[in-house]
Amino acid sequence: MLRLHHDRIHAICRRLAGNDADGQDATQEALIAIVRGLPRFHGKAKFSTWAYRVATNAALDELRRRGRRPVPTVIEASDRFAGTATADDSTAVVARLDFDAALAQLPEEFRAPVVLRDVAGCDYAEIGSILRIPAGTVRSRIARGRARLAEAMRANGGNHHDAAERRNDEASNHE
Repeated sequence: MLRLHHDRIHAICRRLAGNDADGQDATQEALIAIVRGLPRFHGKAKFSTWAYRVATNAALDELRRRGRRPVPTVIEASDRFAGTATADDSTAVVARLDFDAALAQLPEEFRAPVVLRDVAGCDYAEIGSILRIPAGTVRSRIARGRARLAEAMRANGGNHHDAAERRNDEASNHE
């Protein structure tokens, strides 16, 4: 069952930690904590909700332990695609780096709900359960986090802020 959730657990840890190395460390800690905690899992929540809570806590603990904010890893397009990069591939890498840099600037209270919603695809109730906050607070933090992301991307010269604003507008229309 853990294999089914590994990629999402890693995605949560990676985005919260801000780079691959810290994300891998947090993922490993989360997986160990999940295995050790299985006897205490009683099925009151979905397994994924519980596992994502453990992953979120592991990633945030990793950052606190190191006493720093996340710093996105800089990846050269040529390193990532080993000479086969197209213009679209390079644009995607730049967009990801812009997004990661903007995400790293968000305070933890906004970063975690945005990552859980936009990366892990969790609904508001699930995010509330994971973070132990009311669904209304989740909704507010996601909206404020997305607004700050768009602002940070504009301030950093990123030209991809329209996508973040569209996601925010779409989410507002669907909720």
